[in-house]
Amino acid sequence: MFGCVIAGRPLLPPSSLTQVDSTHAYFTLPFPPSTINHITLFLTGDVAFPPGFGASVHFFWPGRGFQVLGMVSNEKPSAVFRVRGTFGFNGTGGESTAQGVFGGIGGGGQEEPQALLGLAIEPLDAIQAQIPPSTNPSNSTSTSNALVKPPSIADATILAEKIVKHLLNYLGGFTGGATGPNVMVPMNMFMKWYESFTGKIRASGGIGFLENVE
Repeated sequence: MFGCVIAGRPLLPPSSLTQVDSTHAYFTLPFPPSTINHITLFLTGDVAFPPGFGASVHFFWPGRGFQVLGMVSNEKPSAVFRVRGTFGFNGTGGESTAQGVFGGIGGGGQEEPQALLGLAIEPLDAIQAQIPPSTNPSNSTSTSNALVKPPSIADATILAEKIVKHLLNYLGGFTGGATGPNVMVPMNMFMKWYESFTGKIRASGGIGFLENVE
């Protein structure tokens, strides 16, 4: 149901998501918390929230603090959260029962333990009551840059087309430009493309290189 990307790092594998109970889950972030700047969270689209529900998003650094980052919902299926520079070591942010759920998880005894990104499925009004005004999407005067507007379906379609074209162009270099249902491509070529593709994202800090795909 959820996907997570740390800026400059590969997509977290599904195994990084641990379900605590029917309404709480968390991603273990396998990087030093002090190096995490931005976190992108998105819904994968296979399961929708029940009407009137969403997920509050919590950044927990064992032994250091707790922060409510924001939320995702059916209406806002993705969000980018800025962590570095806004994280409160004393647990700044709105009050949440999720703090009790996630507070007992993780190894606080390590010098720099792994951080957690906690997700709590709750009614939307309960979520909005927890989120600080600077990150509450219902606050019309908010000047926060913690949440960004999710892309439209048209934008997502264009992006998907560019990624597929990038893949076909890459594979075409190994097939001599031949196309058709009878052209065989070894599976390891897909893995090599994936490594190349994600490497370009890390190197450029974005997907701007796809603008040159024809």
